[in-house]
Amino acid sequence: MRARRVWAWPLVPIYAAALMARDWMRRLGVLRVRRLAWSVISVGSLSAGGAGKTPVVIALAELLRGQGWSVDVLSRGYGREGSGVERVDLDAPDAARRFGDEPVVIAQRAGVPVWVGAERFAAGAAAEGLSASEEEADLQQGIAGSKEGPGLKPLDSVGSIQGAEAPCSLRRIRRRVHVLDDGFQHRGLARAVDVVLVTAEDLEEALLPAGNRRETLAALGRADVVVLRDTERVRVEARVRGLMREGAAVWSVRRELRFVEGYAGARPLAFCAIARPDGFWAMLKDAGCQLAEIVAFGDHHAYAMVDMVRMVAMAKECGATGFITTEKDAVKLTDAMMERLRPVGPVCVAGLTARFVDEANVVRELEARLL
Repeated sequence: MRARRVWAWPLVPIYAAALMARDWMRRLGVLRVRRLAWSVISVGSLSAGGAGKTPVVIALAELLRGQGWSVDVLSRGYGREGSGVERVDLDAPDAARRFGDEPVVIAQRAGVPVWVGAERFAAGAAAEGLSASEEEADLQQGIAGSKEGPGLKPLDSVGSIQGAEAPCSLRRIRRRVHVLDDGFQHRGLARAVDVVLVTAEDLEEALLPAGNRRETLAALGRADVVVLRDTERVRVEARVRGLMREGAAVWSVRRELRFVEGYAGARPLAFCAIARPDGFWAMLKDAGCQLAEIVAFGDHHAYAMVDMVRMVAMAKECGATGFITTEKDAVKLTDAMMERLRPVGPVCVAGLTARFVDEANVVRELEARLL
């Protein structure tokens, strides 16, 4: 069992006891579980960070949207400076600070509405309310502009026109789903499908606070689907299946770096503020990058100009030809920060993508659980 903070070992039994107490409270019905009108797919992990949830949330949203589902994402917006429930606005000043870095990346990449709020039920209710209002407005506009006039069928209970005669432009998408980001431990919101990412590192990680694992391995018994990295599946699948309940599925994802913009030269300085930076360094090296230096900040670090000054000095000292960072970090860099880095060389952004190895099977299994 890997302990990141050896001094915290004595606190692990206390944390484990708190987990057990919460489970008992849920079983006794003391902790309320609320249900949204739309189905919910939760994407989560056992660990506090670094399992790769954001790329999988994006992959699921894109896959479902491609199958005709109306999709949005509900996120806590960890570390955000905004408050309450908000829909991510990519045009807002300092969007990453206001909404959180991961929600902004999801909104950019997936092209679906992303709602943030500590209370995910409230975020989902706001999303459904806005969707209903927009649907009603579109419907009334369609009715007003229809050539059918009095011959139109009346509205049914879900706000669509009854009967096959309804104009195609007025037929609404009925397959609607929320994707709950980092939701495995957010059990106050009912979900139709619990998708849990598991890495080889998670299986050896200690519980909080000594390690980064938020739950015991036995929690995988709640999962409907466990997602494994294709490079690790052979090594960990047997152990993972032994922890899963009967009927649960295992999917594989293939992760790849894509270089969104810029070329940082032959010897870039790489920096990031993610939970498991070693994985980022390894993927860069596998992609052929000869790193001049690496700088790791704390997860969700809020960058300031002093960080840029420090990295420029390091880059000059080690002879770096530019910089390379992640999408999650890039959205937090202001124009002024980018300009402070560029005299050293270009700033390259590396995005992490996840693709399901068998997308057709993923669609079949999801729709079997949702419909």
